[in-house]
Amino acid sequence: MLDPNSSNIELPPIPGKRYFTIGEVSELCQVKPHVLRYWEQEFPQLKPVKRRGNRRYYQRHDVEMIRDIRSLLYEQGFTIGGARQQLAGDGPKPDPRGGSRVEEIRQLRKELEEVLAILKA
Repeated sequence: MLDPNSSNIELPPIPGKRYFTIGEVSELCQVKPHVLRYWEQEFPQLKPVKRRGNRRYYQRHDVEMIRDIRSLLYEQGFTIGGARQQLAGDGPKPDPRGGSRVEEIRQLRKELEEVLAILKA
């Protein structure tokens, strides 16, 4: 899977291709292929084209959705159910500035600890 401490890494740009294999998507999104197959079961919006031999071919919108799912799960701390609701539009709206709630809470806690240190001095 992915090391939670390394979730802020930069993902490679998506090439201008029409279809991507599961291996290519795995590298583009830095998620293992078995995780992608699992997410297909959990997220009804994720439907890659299946061709001969049941091979999966993802389109650009699928890759972008996988990156959104990855962000919700690994960076913003959502559960599978919460991420599913978020993608369906039923969950709380994300921060328009692009930050995650976890990061905001860390920043707020740091500021409060600084205020507490000043008050103790």
